[in-house]
Amino acid sequence: MADAAHPDLFSFLHIDLNSFFASVEQQLHPEYRGKPTAVVPTMADTTCCIAASYEAKALGIKTGTRVGDAKKICPEIILVNGDHAEYSRFSHAIAVAVEGVCPVAHTPSIDEMVCQLMGRERQPPAARQIALAIKQAIKDKVGETLRCSIGMAPNRYLAKIASDMQKPDGLIGLLPSQLPRALAHLELRDLPGVGARTEVRLKAKGVNTMTDLLALDRNGMHKLMDSVWGDRMYHWLRGHDTGDNGAPVPSELQKSLGHSHVLAPEHRSQEGAWAVAHKLLHKGAMRLRMEKFYTSSLSVTIKYALTREETARVSKTKQHTSGIRHAGWGMEARFRPCQDTLSLLEALQGCWKQRPQEDLHQKPFFVGVTMRNLIPEDEMQTRLFEEPGNRSQLSATMDKLNLKYGHTTLHFAGMLTAKEAAPTRIAFTQIPVQYGTDWM
Repeated sequence: MADAAHPDLFSFLHIDLNSFFASVEQQLHPEYRGKPTAVVPTMADTTCCIAASYEAKALGIKTGTRVGDAKKICPEIILVNGDHAEYSRFSHAIAVAVEGVCPVAHTPSIDEMVCQLMGRERQPPAARQIALAIKQAIKDKVGETLRCSIGMAPNRYLAKIASDMQKPDGLIGLLPSQLPRALAHLELRDLPGVGARTEVRLKAKGVNTMTDLLALDRNGMHKLMDSVWGDRMYHWLRGHDTGDNGAPVPSELQKSLGHSHVLAPEHRSQEGAWAVAHKLLHKGAMRLRMEKFYTSSLSVTIKYALTREETARVSKTKQHTSGIRHAGWGMEARFRPCQDTLSLLEALQGCWKQRPQEDLHQKPFFVGVTMRNLIPEDEMQTRLFEEPGNRSQLSATMDKLNLKYGHTTLHFAGMLTAKEAAPTRIAFTQIPVQYGTDWM
């Protein structure tokens, strides 16, 4: 029985949209319904599925499955090129539907929402009715293929755990009187914040199961995690209100902004890689200005595919998630803080000229461009002399037109051959923002 300090009440609902991207595609295309469907970033066997429908998951195809392997498992699988704008629109429509039942307090990602319950809503029967009403609202107002699992708990951390305990279309509640024993059957990796590296570290310290973890007292958890995260987790797992309601530990000021892309086969050349890198910079520079940052550092990463013979000759190679063995190269340029596209393009060109030219570096298949050391616009000191050529004014004019007509309307010629390549990708942990006509 729950004690007086921790009565059996739910304070949070965590809504997790099941197979979200694939479900959106099946909503948009009725002919896909009931059939194995996977969303991919580009139509290439070497890339990976970024989402799979329930039918595909039943066959063993899941997020991260290589497209070539998915075809072997299910030759008739329907592959769909991901449409970031559609998923963003559906995410916002679902938020509106949920808001009609219960206010959305937090949006951790494009396919997750959190509602905070108040007063009598916290009573288990009332919370369950709200959860069921949310499910129905999503089905009625957004689409019948859109289903969600909802976790109910006394804090956000437990609500997230509960939402993962029954899929698809689940509804699980974790009450204080059931804790922590109701968690004993979980794996360590089922806990938010415990990834592969953390799991290895915990096991190295003798914590191999949830039972081992739950047996620790607060001091033991603090020592195990070597930080206040251990104290918080101790209380969260017992349903306590720590003041932050089980929310993830807030990050510091944003440190970087960038884009990366696995090249489509037609762009796996030096010229194609440059055009795509140019496109990534164009998008990143526009986001930099929209989010009101300056940057003083730009890094470029290129990964080159290797044949079996080349792999045997190279002592250090890595394997991409697509299965491609590769050699990598990267470089960082530092410069006076700026936010205009032309200055950033000059930095990119300087790095690009330094890329390796050996035989092992002739087949690029991945490019990444990242701006680091971000400085908020309001912290920048006014310069005595403006940059040459009115570069900021040029970027502002480009932004004005691109926001109105699409972000590739006005651009530098170097990205022309890749204008349609490297579309905006799915934001798993970043909430999409609409800039003009585009979601980024």
